[in-house]
Amino acid sequence: MTAKCQLGRPDGTSVKVVSEPTLKRLPLYHRFLKEWQAVGHATVSCTDIAQDLDLDPTQVRKDLESIGVAGRPRIGYVLANMIEGLEHFLGWNNINDAFLVGAGSMGSALLGYRKFEQCGLKIVTAFDLDPSKNGTKIHGKHVLPLEKLPNLAQRMHILIGIITVPAAEAQAVADLMVEGGIRAIWNFAPIRLHTPAHVIVHNEDLYCSLAALSQKLFATLQNQPQKNGLKSRPAATAALSH
Repeated sequence: MTAKCQLGRPDGTSVKVVSEPTLKRLPLYHRFLKEWQAVGHATVSCTDIAQDLDLDPTQVRKDLESIGVAGRPRIGYVLANMIEGLEHFLGWNNINDAFLVGAGSMGSALLGYRKFEQCGLKIVTAFDLDPSKNGTKIHGKHVLPLEKLPNLAQRMHILIGIITVPAAEAQAVADLMVEGGIRAIWNFAPIRLHTPAHVIVHNEDLYCSLAALSQKLFATLQNQPQKNGLKSRPAATAALSH
């Protein structure tokens, strides 16, 4: 059974129920539409979107209908209206402030990624357990002691937390976020977090993604070991030993 997502906004208004696969495709549509708009187009069709993203046009139409975006026969969709509808549904037209915990390599990279604000996310402050990082700035964002997070989150009404700490520290960080009233956690630590039912957790498991990539590459090389000059790993290893 496909999971359904009932989304809600911070102001309490409800958002339409959509499936998880649909929700994951919507940002892809938005990116294509922004590129389509940048080259001067004023309208777009489901076929245009589907051809670029290698999808079925019927699936694209159903996804858009599920969030209340409608087109016109023989004209398609007005591009500006479609982009606005997607951004409204995804909550990208309202900037959500966020706290990040873990100012290491990954955390620093996320702090410096400016395009998050185009998707409604603004990381305002970072926290870290390392005393040497406290009081410093990374990409213009202050790094504070972790113990200050709950109080500041409550005072600033922060609803989103990002975790980029090692697995052993992640649950304690999540507990502090929940204590501070944070309602959604973007977790980059390779561990399953335990949180109350009202807290949304999205796990960004890089290990699983890497495993899938490695397996697909291995299968491809095994099936076509000599195609395009590529060798399977055992053959390549043997070649390097000579």
